[in-house]
Amino acid sequence: MAKRPGKTAVAFIASSAGEARAAQKRLTARFNGTSPEEAGVIVALGGDGLMLQTLHAFMDTGKPIYGMNCGSVGFLMNEFREDDLDARLAAAVETAVHPLAMNARDIDGKTQRAYAINEVSLLRQSYQAAHLKVSIDGQVRLGELVCDGILVATPAGSTAYNLSVHGPILPIYAPLLALTPISAFRPRTWRGALLPDHVTVRVEVLEPDKRPVNAAADNVEFKSVVEVTVAQDKKARSLILFDPDHSWDERILSEQFRF
Repeated sequence: MAKRPGKTAVAFIASSAGEARAAQKRLTARFNGTSPEEAGVIVALGGDGLMLQTLHAFMDTGKPIYGMNCGSVGFLMNEFREDDLDARLAAAVETAVHPLAMNARDIDGKTQRAYAINEVSLLRQSYQAAHLKVSIDGQVRLGELVCDGILVATPAGSTAYNLSVHGPILPIYAPLLALTPISAFRPRTWRGALLPDHVTVRVEVLEPDKRPVNAAADNVEFKSVVEVTVAQDKKARSLILFDPDHSWDERILSEQFRF
């Protein structure tokens, strides 16, 4: 975590929402915005969906992303204000986020790879519950989990889908991953696990023809998978900027005391 140096070239990108597009036009003119290729900082105008897309798009470029909320959800975003943007960018605190790498093999034997900043999730494709086998670093931990699905969440993603299915919130710098079931039927009492962030999670789909399952890494989805492995890629990283008085640590702490 580090503060940004002084003024640098900025590019403004926006979601498709009219409010965000209008703000992009104003800010580009006011602050002499440049292209993303020439910028040192990217300002994303929209909601959390745009922020995730932008973090993926600029992964491993060294370009930090500063979000301002022009959308309906803004956990990853800073407050929208135009007047003091230069000072806010100079004072912003930078956090590096390492994504999960998902390798998914489908029913036809094809293996595909995708990154997830928030979570990798497996979800039943039909009305029938999924039957899954879960291994950690090659050791079977659940021989059969009957459920709607399961997910592996990073600290960054622990307040997203993971939280909505009653998974734990993780501090942003905790060296942990959350393994959380979605509507577990058997074993009914299993509520998930906290894992060291250096492990490899392997999920095998039992009866994939009868009980098909899809796998998603953030917004990239693969159909009819039979096996998925998930591990954090420490070499890959995205950079995100927050105002120092509303850091990610503070947001995660506040989320845990929200009623």
